[in-house]
Amino acid sequence: MERAVFFSSQAGRTIEAPRHVKSRFGIGDVVRHRMFDFRGVIFDVDPVFANSEEWYQAIPEDIRPSREQPFYHLLAENNDSSYVAYVSQQNLLTDASSGPIDHPQIAQLFEQFDGKRYRMRRALTH
Repeated sequence: MERAVFFSSQAGRTIEAPRHVKSRFGIGDVVRHRMFDFRGVIFDVDPVFANSEEWYQAIPEDIRPSREQPFYHLLAENNDSSYVAYVSQQNLLTDASSGPIDHPQIAQLFEQFDGKRYRMRRALTH
């Protein structure tokens, strides 16, 4: 399998990933966590785990996801707060039917929710 190399500032190291990865979700998709009570909108995708080793080891071993799958950066919310989350593909489900996300940073990155997903602001796309 052909692999690509990229630098992850979050991990502070170079990451090796398959050149072609099939991600189930895209930027602007509204998702919810499979096990924990939060939902969010995807604003970035890593083809494989690209966070710090400390972060990964902090996940209890019995629920720790495989590194070899897409990981998503979310503007997330629960009943108590808004925050940024980093979640494996295996732990996400589609959740657009629950409506828009009420995160204070949404307007910086996205245009209005169209009932299914958010569209990235044109000035931020390549």
